[in-house]
Amino acid sequence: MAQGASWVGTSPSGSHLTRRTARRALPRRGEIWYVYTPGQPDDPHQPRPALVVSENVRNTMRDDLIVVPMFSRGRAGPTRVSIPAGTGSVPADSIVFCEEITTIDRDFLARGPIGPPLDRHRMDEIVRAIRRAIGEVVPEP
Repeated sequence: MAQGASWVGTSPSGSHLTRRTARRALPRRGEIWYVYTPGQPDDPHQPRPALVVSENVRNTMRDDLIVVPMFSRGRAGPTRVSIPAGTGSVPADSIVFCEEITTIDRDFLARGPIGPPLDRHRMDEIVRAIRRAIGEVVPEP
């Protein structure tokens, strides 16, 4: 176990979750992290990529983060943004499902960031998609 890590619980599969990244790391807006998503019907035991969308100041003050999940399958649309492979070190073409915005406790961070934060243009596109997902009429830039 890494120095400074401590056991915090057990995932639904019985595997241990650690605070290795939970308290020491400071996820930043635009970074992609692998997170545990308990309660997901597909496979709640595998960490999944998620984009951090909460503001950096909030991330320093809270024990939870606002994230949107990313998937390698699906289609881009008004509330879904395409991220080409290599962008932010994403290994494969991915789709950010902005209609599934959620908060997760830092204890569910698995590892990351996988690369540099997404650029401002891409983050603006994601924020517009989140706004559409909550019912705002968002004009195109």
